[in-house]
Amino acid sequence: MVNATITDSAQEYLAELLAKQDCDGIAIRMFVANPGTPQAETCIAYCRPGEEQEGDVKVELEKILAYFEERSLPFLEDAKVDYSPDRMGGQLTIRAPNSKMPQVNDDSPIEDRINYVLYNEINPGLASHGGNVSLREYTEDHFAVLEFGGGCQGCSAVDMTLKEGVEKTLMEKIPGLAGVRDVTDHSDTSHAYA
Repeated sequence: MVNATITDSAQEYLAELLAKQDCDGIAIRMFVANPGTPQAETCIAYCRPGEEQEGDVKVELEKILAYFEERSLPFLEDAKVDYSPDRMGGQLTIRAPNSKMPQVNDDSPIEDRINYVLYNEINPGLASHGGNVSLREYTEDHFAVLEFGGGCQGCSAVDMTLKEGVEKTLMEKIPGLAGVRDVTDHSDTSHAYA
């Protein structure tokens, strides 16, 4: 069930864009990159036939065909895509009030659960030192590949923070996680806390 609205004016605008692509059966695909985090970004992309992803929800709207990424559905709840014409040509706006809201449960993808712990339990503590940590990827061998930023990048205590704080907390909260890896370039000490 998709609880996002694409207004008539937005459908008309998107239909015009799709027509210019000169591709039969082209649609749009809506998803949220980095869902449930402060970096969440709601995206609309062209979706040529065959580019839809497994699990995508297909919705035939009045003027266009749309695909919604299954993983993004909870974050697209109450989203609204609108188009407002003006003298400069107009503006497409996407409002997704739930895109940054952590929405995790035991059935959520492991990346979402890791991000939830990072942004709600670990980063608030690192923020007191001007630092943060983010998930770069989750590997096939069940490791969370992390990148430190701000005051953590180049900090002499980052190894202890990683092993004793971040890894310990993530492994307690995320069953099946084998460990963490750090891909931060710690040779840059320009923002280091200690």
